[in-house]
Amino acid sequence: MPHTNETHDPALTSWVASANAGGDFPIQNLPFAVFRQPGQAWRGGVAIGDQIVDLAAVAARGVFDGDAARAATAGAGDTLNALMALGPAAWSALRLALSRGLRSGSAQQAALAACLVPQAGAEYTLPARIGDYTDFYTSIHHATNIGRQFRPDNPLLPNFKWVPIGYHGRASSLTVSPQSFHRPVGQSMPPGATTPSFGPCQRLDIELELGIYIGTGNALGEAVPISEAEAHVFGIGLLNDWSARDIQGWEYQPLGPFLSKNFASTLSPWIVTLEALAPFRVPFTRPEGDPQPLPYLDSAANREAGALDIQLQVLLKTPTTAEPASICRTSYRHAYWTVAQLVAHHTVNGCNLQPGDLFGSGTLSGPTLDQAAALIELTQGGKHPLQLPGGEQRSWLQDGDTVTLAGWCEKPGAARIGFGTCTGTVLPARPVG
Repeated sequence: MPHTNETHDPALTSWVASANAGGDFPIQNLPFAVFRQPGQAWRGGVAIGDQIVDLAAVAARGVFDGDAARAATAGAGDTLNALMALGPAAWSALRLALSRGLRSGSAQQAALAACLVPQAGAEYTLPARIGDYTDFYTSIHHATNIGRQFRPDNPLLPNFKWVPIGYHGRASSLTVSPQSFHRPVGQSMPPGATTPSFGPCQRLDIELELGIYIGTGNALGEAVPISEAEAHVFGIGLLNDWSARDIQGWEYQPLGPFLSKNFASTLSPWIVTLEALAPFRVPFTRPEGDPQPLPYLDSAANREAGALDIQLQVLLKTPTTAEPASICRTSYRHAYWTVAQLVAHHTVNGCNLQPGDLFGSGTLSGPTLDQAAALIELTQGGKHPLQLPGGEQRSWLQDGDTVTLAGWCEKPGAARIGFGTCTGTVLPARPVG
């Protein structure tokens, strides 16, 4: 579990002036992405203020040495998988070297200044080659809110408090922000009908999630103990797992989501490392009376600081509004299962994870309705539409709507860091046949 060190010092400033202006990417953050300038090849980069440190340029110029140089070279390619595979010591060495080189007064200022690229005008792609994608269900509030709509007398299924629930998603339809996608089509069963209908989804929804990127993998047949689980996690980004609720309601029994989930999932470009998040750890606790995790999902370190207080927000802009409206504010600290528990459970049967694999946290609803992170909760299944500024209403997303997710961490005594944004826009359904 990463601890705070000199890179987290809130007093640090950078010779990159924009990093000191209160945005998402101060020197205490240093998140990773894969980018390019128009006409150039994709390469790894690190955000600092409104600039990107081009890792390919850092490697070519020999700015660093030792483990930091090895990590910079691994991160210089068109995906971050090679860097992810190196493990926490290499990640930490590169982060420390970048922090020292980007600080005010650094002797490496001239060398690194030659490696900077403006974020304005840069293009982004997925930061990793994602071989496998598992979507979890970690918010007890989301599970209860959804369950109440279908099982009012028994909203939460009995296994939720004992085992992290997840399903295997489709990695091929994961796309980097900003994304525009066509409204999905499929089968649904209208209320009272005896045969399904086919056509564009009428209940298009969002899911505010976090994407958890696996770093080092594990061998097939070898479980990762919870005490080592976070050493296998590279970092975290924003994820909107768009959902077709009418298609989902018809298809999900008995095997779970299929076409209702695999048409589009949007990821933010930037991955914030677990080390950068160290100041924002909070204790992992369960409500009084709930069962405690089984031994393989429990550790003293996880109880002491296994949860993360990541602030999250959903913004919705319609085609007729000038500014987006905030429709949800919540925090990852409300999740019922931690990052370490997800890794430990996913591998306990011997499942092998690989660098670049992605976990979705599941919809991160908090304990009150204003912290509900999906429209199906916010509108109680569409029965109570959201009232938006300007007089518009939304039960479900309409064509032309743009949804933006934002995330950040802040607390007294620590520098505020952010995740950038994750944005997607709904286009009309394509004709079929």
